[in-house]
Parts: sequence; structure tokens; C-alpha cells
Amino acid sequence: MERGSFQLMKSVNKSLVLNKIRTSEPISRAQIAKDTKLTPPTVSSIVKELLKDGVVRESELGESSGGRKPKMLHINSKAFYVIGMDAGPETVDCALTDLTGKILQRTPSEDLTKTLTNEKFLAILTEKIETIIASTDIDHEKIIGIGIAMHGVVDVESGTSLIAPNLNLTDIPIKATLEEAFDLTVRVENDARAMALGESWFGGNSDAGSMVAVNFGSGVGAGIVINGELYHGAQDIAGEFGHMTIDLHGEICECGNPGCLQTFASGEALAERYKRQVSSEKDLNGEEIYELAKNGEKQAIQFLQETGEIIGIGLTNLIHLVNPSRIVLGGGVMKSQEFIFPEIDKMIEQRALTKEAKKTEVSVSRLGDDATLLGAVSLLLVELFAPDRKK
Repeated sequence: MERGSFQLMKSVNKSLVLNKIRTSEPISRAQIAKDTKLTPPTVSSIVKELLKDGVVRESELGESSGGRKPKMLHINSKAFYVIGMDAGPETVDCALTDLTGKILQRTPSEDLTKTLTNEKFLAILTEKIETIIASTDIDHEKIIGIGIAMHGVVDVESGTSLIAPNLNLTDIPIKATLEEAFDLTVRVENDARAMALGESWFGGNSDAGSMVAVNFGSGVGAGIVINGELYHGAQDIAGEFGHMTIDLHGEICECGNPGCLQTFASGEALAERYKRQVSSEKDLNGEEIYELAKNGEKQAIQFLQETGEIIGIGLTNLIHLVNPSRIVLGGGVMKSQEFIFPEIDKMIEQRALTKEAKKTEVSVSRLGDDATLLGAVSLLLVELFAPDRKK
């Protein structure tokens, strides 16, 4: 779908009806009018367009309230498709999904080297997208856009990666390059914030008025979603949770400051801390430490429990600052949740200020390793279904 066609789908009333059908299907035209406060003729006109476009489908008749039985409406998940990409810091993953987030096609994960240039990085993204388009037999006109979840600091408006610290790259014109190459709408977002939007959209958290998703992987980042909208902050750095100072005299973080949470709770930090703590000559990654703990190794169990305490302190600070109704945790570190998670709960219970804050709902992502990839997909869907939201 060309960019202009995508814009036509995004009239406020049309998206209001679309989103109502998405969240309440099956639903009748009359119920849509009642719930959205649009007039019945307006709803009927919009639904007629949506049926013609193939975005909505009708099902068997619903229950009658006295007159003719109404036809019920559903989103046609096969009407359009989205390309989503999880870009960095260590790999690039690309997938094609339908409107429900079902992954229909994906490319093999590609490792990123430490000697990339902007041009080489953009060439990798372009090649991945070309591969996934070429490998599918769906109508290419039905692809509504490309969502990119990019690690580091992103200028959302221009779709530029300002700082990609792990790749040592700056000022990568992702949106401009890919829109020129593919003539599709492209949205670029920080990976942790994209993950948060994906959790809100696909992770069963759309009912939460406010939620924070935190990713504990090669780095530590968070995204804040308030009433379905991402919060970016004044300079687009809201959610840099990993750079909260935990220890004034701690290890120097990649950002240059001492004692950031990331120096305690990222995957790399776990490996380094464990090696120092047990005086081991062997380098163990987080997965190997977890395996030791599962096999009853007391030092590994204690280490992961201590990590849970540290994360719990960080999350308590987050609760006091943002006071979200829900926190979702993701990333590779959370694969050790059976040892980490109980300690997180204990720290929040001990340290949160109020009885209600102590009971803040904290859970581990149900989307697993695809959380950020699906977050990239949601960057397009949230615009299609709710374009009046501010970015």
C-alpha cells in the first residue's frame, strides 16, 4: 500500500469505528453508534467503506432487540499486513504479520558486527525487507508499512537513530532511506518503547490505564504507555530506566556514569558480576548461570536472587516515580524468572510507600522473544486504528 493510500485509511472517524470493532468484535452497527457517539448514518457509511476495502467482514446475525437481527462485524485480519523489524543491538530480526500480530513469515536472525557503518547497517535492513517481501505470496499492495524497533536514542519524528551505542553509530536516517526504497510508511521507535507498545497491543494489557514494560537484555530499557499512548518525554529519552543510578561508586556504565542499573541487570553485566563474585576463570553467560541454578548450584541461586533484589529496588523507584497500574518484564534475563521474580516481589512489598503501591501488578511478558518484534508491528497498527493519538 502506497503511503498516500495509508493516509486515506486514517481519518479519525474511520479509525474510531475500526478500533471499536477491533476491541469489541463481534459488534453491530447500532452498538458502534451507541458506544462511539457517532450517528447511525455515519457509522453505516463508514462500515460500507470498510467492507468495500476488505478491512471488515460480516458474520452471522446477532441477537435481535425487537427488529431485524443485526449483522455482526469483525476485523478482517487478512486485509492488510505489516513488516516489523527488531534492529540491534546484536542482531536484526524481520517478520511479516497480519493485523492480529500473527507472524506469517520471518527472515533468519542476522548477527551485527562491531565494525558497521551507517551505510552497511541500512543495507542490512534493506536486504532483510527485500527478502521478506520476495518470500511471500501475499499481495504486496496489502502491506501497509514497516515498523522498526531500534536500540538506542531515536528521533521519532524524523525516524533517525541519533545514537546506537552498542554499534557505535550515530545519525542513521532509517525512515528516509527505507521510505525512499520501498514507498511504504515507515515508523522508527526505541526498542524498549516499541516493546511496551507491543505489550499493550498484543500482550493482553490494553485494559491497563498506565503500564510500563521493562526489557532486561543486552541493555536495560523501559517504555511507558499511558491510555494506550507511548510517553516520550521532552527530549525523547523517557524510559532510559537502565541508566537509573543504583550505586554512586559502582562500575562505569557504557553511558559513562558509575553504578547504573544496567551495570547490574543486563545480560552482559550478569556474566561479569557472576565471574567476579564466584572468582571463576570461566566466562558464563546468563543462560548458563540459570542452568547452574536449576541444577542446585547454591552460588548461582544466591546470585540470581540478589539480582532479583536489585531489580526490585529499581522497580520500586519506578513505581514511586510513575505509579503505573501494571509493569511487564521481558528480555533474556527474565528467563531466570523462577529465581529472580520472587525477590522482585519481596523488594516491592518491603519498600513501596503505600499498601496499594506494594500490590502493583508485575508480570513477565507473554510475548517472549518476539515482544520487541511485535512492538515494531504495533507502531503501524496503532496509527491505523487510532491516528488521532499524538506520537
